[in-house]
Amino acid sequence: MLKTDEQTYLNFINGKWKASNSAEVKKNTNPANKEDVVGFVQKSTLADLNEAVEAAKGAKDGWHKLSGDARGKYLYKVANVLESRLEDIATTLTREMGKTLPEARGETARGVAILRYYAGEGLREIGNVIPSTDSEGLMFTTRTPLGVVGVITPWNFPVAIPIWKMAPALIYGNTVVIKPASEAAVTCAKVIECFAEAGIPEGVVNMVTGSGSVIGQGIAEHPDINGVTFTGSNAVGKQIGQTALARGAKYQLEMGGKNPVIVAEDADLDLAVKATISGGLSSTGQKCTATSRVLVHKAVYDEFKQKLLSQIEKLTVGDGLGTQNWMGPCSSESQLNTVLSYIEKGKEEGATLLLGGNRLMDSEHESGYFIEPTVFENVTPKMTISQEEIFGPVLALTKVDSFEEAIQLANDVEFGLSASIFTNNIQKMLAFINDIEVGMVRVNAETAGVELQAPFGGMKNSSSHSREQGRAAIEFFTSIKTVFIK
Repeated sequence: MLKTDEQTYLNFINGKWKASNSAEVKKNTNPANKEDVVGFVQKSTLADLNEAVEAAKGAKDGWHKLSGDARGKYLYKVANVLESRLEDIATTLTREMGKTLPEARGETARGVAILRYYAGEGLREIGNVIPSTDSEGLMFTTRTPLGVVGVITPWNFPVAIPIWKMAPALIYGNTVVIKPASEAAVTCAKVIECFAEAGIPEGVVNMVTGSGSVIGQGIAEHPDINGVTFTGSNAVGKQIGQTALARGAKYQLEMGGKNPVIVAEDADLDLAVKATISGGLSSTGQKCTATSRVLVHKAVYDEFKQKLLSQIEKLTVGDGLGTQNWMGPCSSESQLNTVLSYIEKGKEEGATLLLGGNRLMDSEHESGYFIEPTVFENVTPKMTISQEEIFGPVLALTKVDSFEEAIQLANDVEFGLSASIFTNNIQKMLAFINDIEVGMVRVNAETAGVELQAPFGGMKNSSSHSREQGRAAIEFFTSIKTVFIK
């Protein structure tokens, strides 16, 4: 059973729900209402992790030997179960992480679509025939799974990211041990319950909740985990990567972003404003692809700013379960304090605060971690709010004299995840595509989001340079075998 009582959620190891050896739990509360307890999750130990890895190791040969079609049928079943539970899981996601219910429904529906997409991968090609110099020889490539894959996921997409890592790992024949972010582990447990109900074989999928310093680092260090896929902060990601590299394990890191929007003088300003607000402020700005910097040509700067501010002032902030609310709370008190500290840093370094910047503390908001949508202008390139990822609803406006200056400023950060331009000039579009240093290039569209069948990932310090989602996922979760037959 998933829970020991109405609120205590267990680990999932070798097909069974189990309490941690520590007998300790962590309380998860609703960031919109601190009095609302979403559930308690296990504070697991290395002994729990070892048991999960042993189960995954024991199941990997049998899982690999199933046909791709058979593995795909399991994923189809999981998708159907998840779809049947969409409303419950989306509501849990909103209560646990804070994003609005429409966003949570959309994320859960995306999880269903990802599972179905990768279910179909079981019947797609996995190799090529290569001409041999030997006329009597046959040479071809095939692919083999890594074995046991450790999955470490963040709190901001607690349905979609676990699924977009687990689904390709599984369809290509790997078994999985997942450690979700503790802050969103109730939601992930409900996702794992869908795998259990679909009858996934024992040991193929295992979940262990707990701290990053114990379970996350334990996954990176474990000698029987053959690959580690991680999404989260740069500091933790680099530590995970270095640890995995030291023992020869394959690793994949998706980390931060400082994503720019360029608004050219010929842009459709209404479209640019709408996309800047959606990209920067939806999910309370808590996306690695969220718009953070807005580089606007001087010819349209004042008009763009006026349109932007007038639209942001109309946004409603509140409990994500409330149908009238457009933006929910920060995910936790620590995340709220981080965002507030960046706002103070922006003011201290000389940026002009145009809108917002305060925690909401009236009677409607006092029980949660709510913050106003915030806009700065006169933001110079070396300011902290120009360089560091805030992960909150903060937009930094900069006036530029030319397209060339905008490109230079857009690239002048350590990150390279996503970037957008708004223009109707084909030459600017092509120059932007060629010159921008990011993995996700968007033209007349917001920085956030990518379709599930397309590769996802960044450049520079945003990524370990591998890609997730789409067919590109096969490159991480398998190794190539070159075969010659005489």
